[in-house]
Amino acid sequence: MLIARDHPDLAAVVHRPATRPVMPADVVHAALDRLEQVAVELLPAWLPEIADGVRPDTAGLAAVRAAATARARRERYPGTFLPDLARYAVTGRRVTTTTPLPVRTRAAALTRLVAGAFGRRRVVLLVEPAAGDGAVVAAGAAWLGQHGGPTVWLVGIGGDGLPEFRVASPPALPAWTEAVAGKPHPGSEVEKRLEAALAAESWAAGRRWNQSFQSHGLATPVRLDLLWPDERCVVEIDGPEHCRPVHYEADRQRDVQLQLDGYTVLRFTNARVIHDVGAVVQQIGTYLRTRRRDMAEGRQHGRR
Repeated sequence: MLIARDHPDLAAVVHRPATRPVMPADVVHAALDRLEQVAVELLPAWLPEIADGVRPDTAGLAAVRAAATARARRERYPGTFLPDLARYAVTGRRVTTTTPLPVRTRAAALTRLVAGAFGRRRVVLLVEPAAGDGAVVAAGAAWLGQHGGPTVWLVGIGGDGLPEFRVASPPALPAWTEAVAGKPHPGSEVEKRLEAALAAESWAAGRRWNQSFQSHGLATPVRLDLLWPDERCVVEIDGPEHCRPVHYEADRQRDVQLQLDGYTVLRFTNARVIHDVGAVVQQIGTYLRTRRRDMAEGRQHGRR
């Protein structure tokens, strides 16, 4: 997914890998499945009421469904579209008890949701047809455009009455694949935003970004987002994927092991850092100051 942050009038661009469609309907369904995947990955951007995270248990799922239902009513999304999609994003399991939406209704709803999550009014789907598939893909793309779906750009084909544009190649983007120990991840705007806020606080001295940690010699090393080693305080910043059952369970196991090793773990979501970094910094500071005071009092008692 690509998005131009400095140009809010531009569309969000979603790339769909090439497939071999037999009929235009195959193109439509593949496009909508891709938009659904993007929408799932974007949660909680389109449901900020759960930005602080949610447990995939009965109570947590009820809260998610209530928040999604309320938003669906406010913004007139169809049927159970939003509640079902939110549940799918949290649990990784599709809801099969409801009647499927008509294709054109699903196309319009997914397009509006993804565009809104990016703060845009439009979505462009970038498709690279395989050789010989241009006419079928073009027919599917035309259907989507006529029924409220995304605009489709076909890459590498021309003719058949389709408008053609030549686009200059964009400059190469840095190939950031690994975090650098001691610094925020260069590809994470959230980590850089939190670091900028912490840099202004004198009490935040001693922090270490992206440190490798190993509980014992046979344990698998893990990467800690942010660590104050002297205070044994770990700060983790969670993207929406951490709501999924596999990630959620792995996070809990890791937190327990860190606590057994004497660390306190503070978790914040990406959305919380983006929308209220001041409160995040205040809570971290409150913990660290309390911890340092307790440590100082413990040393004083030890000298008596």
